[in-house]
Amino acid sequence: MLVLLPPSETKHPGGDRDPLDLAALTAPELTGVRTELVETLVKLAGDVPASRAALGVSEKQDDEIARNAALWTASTLPAIERYTGVLYDALDVRSLTRARRARADARLAVGSALFGLVAATDRIPAYRLSAGSALPGLPTLRAVWRPALSPVLAALPGLVVDLRSGSYAALAPVPGAVTVQVLSERPDGTRAVVSHFNKAHKGRLARLLATTTAEPDDVVGLRRLLRRAGLHVEHDGDTALTLVVPAV
Repeated sequence: MLVLLPPSETKHPGGDRDPLDLAALTAPELTGVRTELVETLVKLAGDVPASRAALGVSEKQDDEIARNAALWTASTLPAIERYTGVLYDALDVRSLTRARRARADARLAVGSALFGLVAATDRIPAYRLSAGSALPGLPTLRAVWRPALSPVLAALPGLVVDLRSGSYAALAPVPGAVTVQVLSERPDGTRAVVSHFNKAHKGRLARLLATTTAEPDDVVGLRRLLRRAGLHVEHDGDTALTLVVPAV
């Protein structure tokens, strides 16, 4: 089982002294696209106003541009420790026991606008690039990534649970992947799409899937696992699941 996570715009700073090695990342066949994007970001960082426009950041976020300028030389961290925010706080891999962390490292991956696909243990620097960013001289990131990334994602073995947000899922599909929608249910039985807490629920779901000793191999087995864990999960047909949570 592989759980494919969205990235986050916020990143932990720092790391160790090992610089970025694109050829050492998962799916080295993506190295060409990764190199093009990294070099584009490094060059773009020399023009701060253009970087702000392309990346959708404000003057107060110029440190994000400085991070991009240093992509080739900056310190790196395992990807699963680099990303921060609500989902990753709920996932909280740093609190896992050694055995659970080993399972999480083997089962978690991140869909990235800069790297395409990174495993939990792939070492990456802090950077700023979102799926909706428009880089000068390049087509949309979807057009850049889809030809190279689609066959990589299509070849992923076993059950894939795709928790990516819409903009990242649009970069390239994972055929046959299980998707999860989170709905909140009010006392009167009416439901609504969870917005603010969606990432927290998906983070807790990812933690469960990353650390369980079970190995579901299809959507039915996954639904059974989640229900045994006390979650209200509905199978909507095909490979779509709905996680129903109480309204708050």
